[in-house]
Amino acid sequence: MNRFRVLFAEALRSIGANLSTTFASALSVLIGVFLIGVFIGLGTWLVSWSDDKKRELAVHVFIKDEATQKQIDRLRIAIESNEDVKPGGVTYISKAKALEIMRKRSPELTENLASNPLPASFDVVPARGEDTEAIARSLQNAKLAAIEDIRWGKEVSQRILAIARAMQFMFGIIVLVLLAASTILIANTIRLSIFARRREIEVMKLVGATNWFVRGPFMLEGVLTGLAGSLAAVILLFLGREVAIPQIFGEVQNDPDVQALAFTWTAAILVAIGLAVGALGSGLTLRRFLKV
Repeated sequence: MNRFRVLFAEALRSIGANLSTTFASALSVLIGVFLIGVFIGLGTWLVSWSDDKKRELAVHVFIKDEATQKQIDRLRIAIESNEDVKPGGVTYISKAKALEIMRKRSPELTENLASNPLPASFDVVPARGEDTEAIARSLQNAKLAAIEDIRWGKEVSQRILAIARAMQFMFGIIVLVLLAASTILIANTIRLSIFARRREIEVMKLVGATNWFVRGPFMLEGVLTGLAGSLAAVILLFLGREVAIPQIFGEVQNDPDVQALAFTWTAAILVAIGLAVGALGSGLTLRRFLKV
């Protein structure tokens, strides 16, 4: 406990004696962590949006008017037994129900109809959006007697899946790049701080101080600096979330099915990143100065 008190006191003394470099380090953490926070929020929202769009993908299996009930039941069994179909994701739409839906969507097209030209159908929801085409192909190959036509919006589904994959890939790359850039920036800033006190480190080593005794205050200083910068970034992100986001996105953010990562989790991740980067930056940078 006494040793920790000494390390903490030395870290605070070092911070007070080198306010300019400490401020520069904290500002580096603030900038890096803030950008990471922005991309975590934006990236997870975009990934959630792409997942929501993938959930909207479905296969529409249209049934022949002359199909018997036995043939329709055989078709239902074939669809429900497909392992790529979401459990409970098969909905039968009768001719009357199809006409009712069309009247709600496009009343001008149905007002003068003498009879119901729309076929009955099964709406099939895949377990994953990527399985849409596989389900459609398997039903086409089955060549069941009840099937009139199969549609799954091939071009639209492929475009949605391509956009989703691109978003997830870009999100991962951007976060990794920001983490690497923040670590390098913070390490260089801390290196300047340590370089300015290299003679102090050399004297401590010459009088018998262990590497960990020398490293302790600097790593604690890095942790405190990282904590200060990350907390400042969290506060800025919170203000932006409460003030700027509603003005920019309006009602878009109110979709219950499309949500970014919860802010509490984002804040916890950013504080952990700030602590880790501060400690890692100071610890790695200090290694070369311990070889006296």
